[in-house]
Amino acid sequence: MMQKESRTTSAPTYEPPTEHEPRASQPEPPGSRSKHRLWVWLVVLLIFGLLFWWVIRRSGSSATDTAGGAGRRMPTGGTVTATTATVTKGDLGVFLSAIGTVTPVYTVSIVSQVTGEVVAVHYREGQLVQKGDPLVDIYAAPFQATLKQAEGNLEKDRHLLEQQQMDLARYQTALTRNAIAKQQVEDQEKIVLQQQGTVKADEGTVDYNRVQVAFCHITSPITGRVGLRLVDPGNVVTANSSTALAVVTQIQPITVVFTISEDNLQKVLSQLHKLQSLKVQALDRAQLNTLAEGKLVTTDNLIDTTTGTVKLRAIFENKNSALFPNQFVNTRLQVDTLHSVNLVASSAIQHNGTQAFVWVIQNGVAQIRNITTGASDNNLTQVEGVNPGEVVADSSFEKLQNGVKISPVQQIPGERNGNPPATPNPTMPAPQPNAPPSANASPQPGNQKGSAKH
Repeated sequence: MMQKESRTTSAPTYEPPTEHEPRASQPEPPGSRSKHRLWVWLVVLLIFGLLFWWVIRRSGSSATDTAGGAGRRMPTGGTVTATTATVTKGDLGVFLSAIGTVTPVYTVSIVSQVTGEVVAVHYREGQLVQKGDPLVDIYAAPFQATLKQAEGNLEKDRHLLEQQQMDLARYQTALTRNAIAKQQVEDQEKIVLQQQGTVKADEGTVDYNRVQVAFCHITSPITGRVGLRLVDPGNVVTANSSTALAVVTQIQPITVVFTISEDNLQKVLSQLHKLQSLKVQALDRAQLNTLAEGKLVTTDNLIDTTTGTVKLRAIFENKNSALFPNQFVNTRLQVDTLHSVNLVASSAIQHNGTQAFVWVIQNGVAQIRNITTGASDNNLTQVEGVNPGEVVADSSFEKLQNGVKISPVQQIPGERNGNPPATPNPTMPAPQPNAPPSANASPQPGNQKGSAKH
């Protein structure tokens, strides 16, 4: 029996590489590569974060420097330069504003009442004419001839009437002597009455023809301004035509028709009954210049249900002809006058939501104070919550804070529309570097920045 050949396997022995044989690469652990990438991304994100923070900080510093240079926000403890306005006590008018149309009292479109040829035009375009001034002449010869014929018939019939009256007188004398019958006298009386009727008819014909002749000489029925020429010599016009020969509008006086809300009608009517007249101002389109001043004449008798408004008419002397027919103007109707009220420049009033407030300057320091506003006119507003003589800031509102020091300056005349130039208050001491805030300051609202009043 054959014996199995035994094979012995020896363990491999490690032989160090020679200096000419390269070392074999060792395999990396499974998680080492992921950790390496994570650290790389963390470093990149950190670098980007630091760069972003540096840019934001640099931009903030630039914006702060720019705001400080432009005057948007002063650092705490700085001095703000601002114009000022003083609270005064006086009278204030209450007005209703509306858009009105200049409407002439009389506008006459002159048409021909006879048919004929135009022989003369006496007016110039845009001329101011007086009542009775000649305007247009129409050829009157045919009408004069007809008038002369009617006058001849009238003269003939008058002589016939006189003859019939003489016969009646003879018959009456003969009747007293019983020389003629009574019937003959009575017949003669009726003949005289018939002839009197004929004479009256002739007189009417003469009067009618005289009127026709007068229609050939057209004159101005009112005093006013005539418009553009509408007819030339040689044109033939017809009686009662719709084509006007001239249009004349009255300029002085003149009226303005405007509308107000029905909610204000009772106030106007009560003041109109009490004062008999209310003042009305007519202003230009920009409401900067007063064109004329007049008074309210009357109101319409109906309210327009589609708009809820009522028409009013005011009359103006218009001596300087500033108001032109059909011109649109802004009207201000004074319905009341408030006496002895506190007044402050409207531009000095700020709003924080629905709350109005002003920056009162006391001892050179600004303090916020809530107020209640009323009527406004000519950049003056009725206020409650401040006293006459107190000084308030009228500019630089975006830089004001409670307790900030104020350096008042004189306001340039005309810098604000309708606001009188402000002058430094002689009773207000100069601001001190370490002056403490006033103890009477009102609590500061949450939002110190007030929006400018609209």
